[in-house]
Amino acid sequence: MRVARAMADRGQRRRRSWRLNLAENVRFALVAMRANKLRSFLTLLGVTAGVATVIMMVSFVVGFDNSVNDAFSSFGTYLVQFQKYEPRFGHGGGGIPEEQRNRRDLTLADAAALKRLASLAAAVSPERYLTLGVEVKAGRAEANGAQLVGATPDYVAADNRYVQDGRFLTDADVRHAARVCVIGVDVAQALYPNRDPIDRRLTLSGQVYTVVGLFEKRGGFMGGSLDDFLVIPISAFDAQFPQVRDGGQDTLHIATVPRRAEDYQPLLDQETAILRVRRKLRGSQPNDFATFTSDSALATFRQITGGIAAVMIVIAAVALLVGGVGVMNIMLVNVTQRTREIGLRKAIGGTRRDVALQFLAEAVTLTGVGGALGIVAGLSAALLAQLLFDFKAAAPLWSILLGFGVSTAVGVIFGLWPAVKAARLDPIDALRYE
Repeated sequence: MRVARAMADRGQRRRRSWRLNLAENVRFALVAMRANKLRSFLTLLGVTAGVATVIMMVSFVVGFDNSVNDAFSSFGTYLVQFQKYEPRFGHGGGGIPEEQRNRRDLTLADAAALKRLASLAAAVSPERYLTLGVEVKAGRAEANGAQLVGATPDYVAADNRYVQDGRFLTDADVRHAARVCVIGVDVAQALYPNRDPIDRRLTLSGQVYTVVGLFEKRGGFMGGSLDDFLVIPISAFDAQFPQVRDGGQDTLHIATVPRRAEDYQPLLDQETAILRVRRKLRGSQPNDFATFTSDSALATFRQITGGIAAVMIVIAAVALLVGGVGVMNIMLVNVTQRTREIGLRKAIGGTRRDVALQFLAEAVTLTGVGGALGIVAGLSAALLAQLLFDFKAAAPLWSILLGFGVSTAVGVIFGLWPAVKAARLDPIDALRYE
């Protein structure tokens, strides 16, 4: 028992001594940093930049993911849409491939067949779009750049849109190609500022329409507005803009949603089979139409954010490498300048381990302070993005811990060689050093 107690007491004394030595070494490092402010600042710059880049990267990627998730949730989490061309995000240099240009257009008859035969579909919405060349006016006021949508009553369910005032389109509106429209908040503010738009008139490329409904505000997405649009019956759209219907472009999109969340994939399979049969495709032939789903769009955007993150990781790694080399250089200079001090410490009983820990603690303290400054800079940039651009940048706790951990690791890795070099100095030669 006495032996065990003595060993336990000795262990406690060692741990207490180690903690005291560590605290003392950190204090000496901070004193040295204060004494050489400019040199310490220049040394920390690389580490600070690297950690700040890590924090900003995580914050912006998380914010971008949040924005995309919110946007696609507002579009409809379980959207299944059929169209002529494959979805494209951005514009490549090659244009639309010839195989896609040669595809047959989707038709209103295809949409009617899906509505009739797809038992798992809650809504089937054929839609046409037109932005360029649309002139929307009410008196002298004009809604510049508003997108025009031709749709049916299923549009609100398929596209997760809601009318906050008035009503949406009815089957009777579509049958009679009625000159009625439902407008977004941006169009209402441009044409009828501080006025109720319901039952007011507007002209759409010269044709008079009556506003029967106002959509709820949805907000923006990736710098654009989701409220700058108006919807008219698809029959009225085709009557007024036959060139769009007959232009051979990707003019008809068919948006659908399942009755239940668990029917999402079965609905996609069922509707794909219906269209393949209608278009007389054999089993070995690929689809001659494109499918757009929320999942595929989210996957594409996550590939984009992954590429951005990879580039920023490389930038952060270069900055940390530069910072680490700077720390190693400054610590080697410290070893040279403090050679006599090292010799004196060894002469009065200091061990190699004590000397090595002293210089290693100084290197880690140096990079730790740089990491803390980098965290502050990264969080400040994320906050600034929130305030200036209404961007949902967010730095999770793990990213802050990662940034500080990386800065500490840089101190250990690049401070190890100077610490070993200091520990290996011969005390007699060190005391004689001038």
